[in-house]
Amino acid sequence: MSTLHYLVFLLCVFLVDVEGIGFTLPPNTKKCLREEIHKDILVTGDYELSDAPGQSTHLLVTDSSGHVLYSKEDATKGKFAFTTDDYDMFEICFETKMTGGARGPDREVSLTVKHGVEAKNYQDIAKAEKLKPMEVELRRLEDLSESIVNDFAYMRAREEEMRDTNESTNSRVLYFSIFSMCCLIGLATWQVLYLRRFFKAKKLIE
Repeated sequence: MSTLHYLVFLLCVFLVDVEGIGFTLPPNTKKCLREEIHKDILVTGDYELSDAPGQSTHLLVTDSSGHVLYSKEDATKGKFAFTTDDYDMFEICFETKMTGGARGPDREVSLTVKHGVEAKNYQDIAKAEKLKPMEVELRRLEDLSESIVNDFAYMRAREEEMRDTNESTNSRVLYFSIFSMCCLIGLATWQVLYLRRFFKAKKLIE
């Protein structure tokens, strides 16, 4: 295996974002999956539900603001895709309803979500741009490298934000401690003076 192939393989193993999940969905219930995704990231999803006579399942994909990114009534099998406009929490919900409120079998839901480099279809890109296999791998490697850089930039920004927050918190704690110390000293001084006047009034001290 060449060095390029080996490097591409390692990057794919460690950096590919693929999430496959399966679960059961009882009648007249709703289940949601949430995930935080960075800005300008392509997200794709494949879903498939088992047959359940008399049941209708609604699939809804939204962001934290409630904007609908994908909606499908009576979902059984299909795909969805969207590109994130900002770093946000995204939610994928399956809600099944039984006609007439009767009971029925649970539906088996299979969902595979991909985002980032893995969500791109490099076969279609190769056909559209007439790329050779090596050029396709180089394009994939370039996208993976860009993804790494973006992840490091995001982690650096988060680290700086957390450091600024810690420094601000430490400064506030210091000022609050100084204020508390001054209050305690002032209270102690007032108590001494008050007790001195009290004892003088009672002629217990000169």
